Order: sequence, then structure tokens, then C-alpha cells
Amino acid sequence: MTRMMLKTLTIALLAGGIGQTALTLPAEAGGWISATYAPPGAEDAGALATGLRLYSLYRGWHDASIRQSGHGNAAGLGQNGRGDLGIIQQRGDGHSATLQQNGNDNAYGIFQFGRRTAANVEQNGDGGSGVTFSYGW
Repeated sequence: MTRMMLKTLTIALLAGGIGQTALTLPAEAGGWISATYAPPGAEDAGALATGLRLYSLYRGWHDASIRQSGHGNAAGLGQNGRGDLGIIQQRGDGHSATLQQNGNDNAYGIFQFGRRTAANVEQNGDGGSGVTFSYGW
């Protein structure tokens, strides 16, 4: 066997061994997906805000509501203005969320389900609205 063939065989065996090791390592489990909608126009923003306000009334919540079920969740909500509505709802474990509203008559909802999702929203101005849905596994 020539020296070149030995090098090629050695490289092939090493590459094969490394590849097999990589295949036997456990895959990273978990992840999350999130969708956010913030209407650009006043009419659509008003419609979404109305929907969030009706949902809040149906649930018996007020201007700032944080509702959590599960373990290890964290949330914070701050409002600087009049007539703002902020909702954070978390179901599952290990979620984190913050919502800061600066201005008047804003409405925003953060809804997190599953495990280990994160949302941090700052809403500035008047009459804005938005919603974020997240699901983690």
C-alpha cells in the first residue's frame, strides 16, 4: 500500500467516525413559533382594539391583566397614559413576557402557550393596537 492510499484510508475512517458520532448525539428538543399583528391603519387598529376590549370584558379583566397557569412564568406590564388595555395570558411553563404601553387608548394582547416562549413589546403613540401569539414545545 502506498503512502497516499494510507492517508486517504485514514482520512476516510476519521471522517466516517466523526460523522457517526454526530449522528448519535441527541437532537436539540424544543423551540417556538410566534406571530404578531399590528394593524397599520386607524380603522383596522380600532377594530382589533374593540375585539381585545370585548375579550377583556368577557373574561372580566380590566385595563391591565396578567393571567398565568403553569410553572416558572414571568410577566410585567407597564402603562403610561389613559384608556390603555394590556393583556398577557400565559399557559404552560417557562414563558416570559413584557408589555410597555406609552400613550393613550392603546390595546395589546400577548398570548403564550406551550413551553418557553418570550415576547417583549413596547407600544408608543395613541390609538394603536396589536396582538402576539406564541407557541413553544
